[in-house]
Amino acid sequence: MNAPVTVFVPSPSPSPSPSPSPSPSPAIRKGYQAVLQKAQAGEELSVDDAILLFDGQGAETDALCHTANLVRQKRKGLQASFVITRNINFTNVCYMGCRFCNFAKHKGDEGSEFLSLEQVADRAEEAWQRGATEVCIQGGLHPDLDADYYRGIITHVKARVPEIHIHAFSPFEIWYGSKKARMTPKAFLAELKELGLGSMPGTAAEILDVEVRKQLTKNKLTTEEWVNIIKAAHGVGLPTTATIMYGHVDTPKHWAEHMALLRTIQKETGGFTEFVPLGFIHYETALYNDNPDQVRTGPTDDEHLKMHAVARLMLQGQIDNIQSSWVKMGPELAASLLKSGVNDLGGTLMNESISRAAGGSHGQEVLPSDMVANIQANGLTPVQRGTLYQTLKTFPSPILTAVDMSPALASSDALPVSAGGQG
Repeated sequence: MNAPVTVFVPSPSPSPSPSPSPSPSPAIRKGYQAVLQKAQAGEELSVDDAILLFDGQGAETDALCHTANLVRQKRKGLQASFVITRNINFTNVCYMGCRFCNFAKHKGDEGSEFLSLEQVADRAEEAWQRGATEVCIQGGLHPDLDADYYRGIITHVKARVPEIHIHAFSPFEIWYGSKKARMTPKAFLAELKELGLGSMPGTAAEILDVEVRKQLTKNKLTTEEWVNIIKAAHGVGLPTTATIMYGHVDTPKHWAEHMALLRTIQKETGGFTEFVPLGFIHYETALYNDNPDQVRTGPTDDEHLKMHAVARLMLQGQIDNIQSSWVKMGPELAASLLKSGVNDLGGTLMNESISRAAGGSHGQEVLPSDMVANIQANGLTPVQRGTLYQTLKTFPSPILTAVDMSPALASSDALPVSAGGQG
């Protein structure tokens, strides 16, 4: 299913009062319409509400995307953002055996890599010279890693590039590093923060469901451990992202419950900066290749659309930055989701390798100029941001066409029966 083409136009005057919503079309169930109206009113959606939204088809999906766009505009205005960053994967050696991953190698394998601390710092310095404000640093759980290596990454990068933001170490890495250091995760995180760690990726979440995690990772990092480490990071003042990996052995029920758990954590800690749905890439993974009749080949375009739109509605007021990943779905589809609840296109990246190892084909880097053009093409004003969503630079607003200036699109706040364009 193609993404909707509805564009909402910047207006210097206040938005008009919402007009009454039309009566539901036969194509939209009354219960579905009621959930969308509940979301548009800013009310909290239940897990069952979200499951129903994921079940929508045709005109229902059109209305879901339209509502998500209205809520995105209400929560984030008429801007969309991106960050200039570099991914640094310091080692691809890992013995954890996650079945959805084709990034990991064993020591001595052809293509195995383990960067020195100086090499990590070299890459961070090069990123800074190319305009990056952030480095995202993650790696496999190498058997020879010790806690000092994690500490050394921070100190070496900060010594070389003091002003760059270090966004590093997944909860799985913190679990591993704290065991190596014989410290609690919270104490280890506090030490890393003191050395200069700025924030933490909320990856390794996959699906926060025990049965699904057993199939993906043999539950090596349990849901409880992931949650505890995330809360520990927030507790010492380290913001994190939040993620989901979908389109494998999961169902909409798992997606809804996952988002509900993230929302509960956010109510307690306030530490999540963004929610990033990550579609499963199946091509080179043992999870799919060993069980092709039981494992899906990743999400459909329709599911990408619904995941981001439902996230916007379910997480509104708690996690208001919803990011689409061009690495997982390609720049064009990722940017089109700006019309379905997304307000951020993530990082320009440099040297993305994890998705590529799994068979991803969308390249390693998108330039800042590409980000700006993609945002403008979808009717929003581009903003270069920092890791914590501070505005660093605002670019010109898009040039609007006669079609964009349709009065119905420019003025209506009401929930439509169908937003159109979902051919």
